[in-house]
Amino acid sequence: MKQYQVIFHLDEEPLEKVAFVLNNILNLLADLGAENVDVELLVNGPAVKAFTSKESPVSELISKILDQDVVIALCNNALVGNGLVPADMLPKAKIVPSGVGELVKKQAEGWAYIRP
Repeated sequence: MKQYQVIFHLDEEPLEKVAFVLNNILNLLADLGAENVDVELLVNGPAVKAFTSKESPVSELISKILDQDVVIALCNNALVGNGLVPADMLPKAKIVPSGVGELVKKQAEGWAYIRP
């Protein structure tokens, strides 16, 4: 187990907000060292639309966090609510039944919660 465990929460759709959160994750990894921190990005609400398998303005940032073993967890309820299915999403993304359930589990395990 790594020294730090952090879950970031993203539920807003504007690409500027998505890019801001992805850059926050990269800044954290640069500061603490990727070898010292487990990071999960929990995405729910309309923000899931930014994590489809299609190219987007944030694709490069997404690739950078995935290259550092960040887990991207997408809320299945949000997928359904936005007319998406798991096959539409990034292949490396983890689909969780409920975003809020994932947040509760991680916090109960002692993960730090960040909602930029």
